[in-house]
Amino acid sequence: MSDAWVYILRCADGSLYTGWTVDVQRRLASHASGGGGRYTRARLPVELLVSFAMSDASAARREEARIKRLTREQKLTLIAGSSSSTLR
Repeated sequence: MSDAWVYILRCADGSLYTGWTVDVQRRLASHASGGGGRYTRARLPVELLVSFAMSDASAARREEARIKRLTREQKLTLIAGSSSSTLR
């Protein structure tokens, strides 16, 4: 089991949100209930598109920052290229 995860959500308005967590399902539930942060709270409901296992929280934070710098098109390409084992 991974110590940390990076995930990408699709919000109701079609925007993409990237975050990191140590528990994907708990964090998704938090976002879905409106408690996950101001950005997603204003764009409910959210859908988990992909999650990536990371070795630790530090690696997850670095990968989150890297993904956030990508364009929307690059993020969609990353999602589309993910193997089914990382899709959630």
